[in-house]
Amino acid sequence: WSKNSISLCFRNVNALAPMVRVGTLPTRLLSLDYGADIVYSEVSLSVEKVQVLETVDFVAPDERVMFRTCEKEKDRVVFQMGTADPDRALIVARLVENDVAAIDVNMGCPKEYSTKGGMGAALLSDPDKIEAILRTLVKGVSKPVTCKIRILPTLEDTVSLVKRIENTGVAAIAVHGRLKDERPRHPVHCDFIQAIAEAVSIPVIANGGSLDRVKAHADIEEFRKVTGASSVMVARAAMWNPSVFRSQGLLSVEEVMEEYLKYAIRYDNHAFNTKYCLCQMLRDKVESPLGKQLKSAQTNKEICEGYGLQEYYKKTQAELQARREAIQTNHNHPNQPVLDGDVTTMHVKFERREYPGEFSPKMFLLEWSRKENLEQPRYETVQRSQDRAFQSMVTMTGKKYRSTLWEKSKKYAEQASAIVCLRVLGLPEGRAGEEYSGLVGKRKREEKSNETPDEEDTTTYFGARKRHLSENPEKQRVTNYSK
Repeated sequence: WSKNSISLCFRNVNALAPMVRVGTLPTRLLSLDYGADIVYSEVSLSVEKVQVLETVDFVAPDERVMFRTCEKEKDRVVFQMGTADPDRALIVARLVENDVAAIDVNMGCPKEYSTKGGMGAALLSDPDKIEAILRTLVKGVSKPVTCKIRILPTLEDTVSLVKRIENTGVAAIAVHGRLKDERPRHPVHCDFIQAIAEAVSIPVIANGGSLDRVKAHADIEEFRKVTGASSVMVARAAMWNPSVFRSQGLLSVEEVMEEYLKYAIRYDNHAFNTKYCLCQMLRDKVESPLGKQLKSAQTNKEICEGYGLQEYYKKTQAELQARREAIQTNHNHPNQPVLDGDVTTMHVKFERREYPGEFSPKMFLLEWSRKENLEQPRYETVQRSQDRAFQSMVTMTGKKYRSTLWEKSKKYAEQASAIVCLRVLGLPEGRAGEEYSGLVGKRKREEKSNETPDEEDTTTYFGARKRHLSENPEKQRVTNYSK
């Protein structure tokens, strides 16, 4: 197996197990540095590319980053999803398949937040649904598909299930050697994993040995032999010290924590998640002076102070700021517009921080249309079903303009289309650093006129109250569709 191979191999590999809150990008990259062959992610939703961080982010509807990945792990990261619906699983898998090495379905999580939706370990009692999900994914995506299960109460039922899973065409199966009602304190059933490995021809990845089996790198190979599995997946032992994957032996937790924190800063990991992962590494030292300082920290900058990494933090932040400025400079020289049918398109994304003034691009376009006594701009917005992203088209003087990028909200999509129109027309758009355009603000305009502002005023960022679209339904329209 080659690290640069296009099709991921699951034989004779050591993998970082998927872990809620722990399996974020810093932990995955650190595990790869220490020798892990494959790393598993968490469940994720919509996607956007972040130029400054050089990452691809999968974002929830509330804009939280659920999964962040980068080029370094692209050929070795397995995207794990929780699902109980074959069609929805395929939509998500197709959304992420170009940025990951394989797709995995979680069929072993016993936690209520997973099982109450019919996902995770709840699937173990519904083999027909398991087959439907896996067959749909195997047929529908270009990357290898795998799944992770727990064992059933009897060996016969467990072997029967994994044979059905094998027949779906999956590339491998990970087996956590515990029943769904058992917890980490219970011994892992190595005999079940061994029987599964003997019953199927696809690679079996053994999991669940961190309690009494896997303490260091040498134990990983021993666990593999005891279970007869092709590969081993490590969870808690890697959570406590990712250098468990290091063939030369464990490093001190202090050294590992420092390297982890560098990745957390480089990739702008959320401070609360950084704290959580570092506390897992501290374990029984969490009440030490360092642990107390860590728990009181509220930002990554404050966390760095406890580890003496202030200079690294400053240097990294300076590099990221320089990258932001370079990107903004490039934005000042936008790409050329392209005609797509009767719509003029450009590769434009609305970045709110680049428009710090009172006016938004939409308002600049509206003010210009008023100044020129033209018909006001009209926006039509569509929503993509698989990730709920938006794309808007604005019509101005009979011509249509649209960004080729999808945005996280309807407002942002409209702003992006307004930017395209303004740039094509050579008009100011309100970006930081632009000279004063001379356009009259809403408040000044109202001082000169007793007229009530029309609906278009109330759809901008001026905080005016929005009128009901039912008053003028043709002005804006949102359509749900699948692309």
